[in-house]
Amino acid sequence: MVKNIIVGAHYGLKDWLAQRITAVVMAVYTILIFVLLLGQERITYETWRDFMAGGFVRFLTFLFIVSLMYHAWVGVRDIWMDYVKPNGVRLALHVLTLLALVGYTGWAVSILWRL
Repeated sequence: MVKNIIVGAHYGLKDWLAQRITAVVMAVYTILIFVLLLGQERITYETWRDFMAGGFVRFLTFLFIVSLMYHAWVGVRDIWMDYVKPNGVRLALHVLTLLALVGYTGWAVSILWRL
């Protein structure tokens, strides 16, 4: 009888690629925002609000938020899978992590669209 033993996260190429793509999206966004704000003489609340009011910047920021949360999910999930051995504790940590990340995403999006 062959018994499959699941050890560690090891989700493969899909998650490895997702980590790299989301990291690139976040890096490009950070550089782009830095360059766009570099041209400002003085950054005030009004400057920031006007800057974020554009649909394109909001879309890029939304893409950054989603990328950040997915990147965090893959990374933290792999940590739980690799280092937490009791299945019940691991499941609880997965659920808590997922709920926190979904909540953070909702909160960030509500702030983004409130500007």
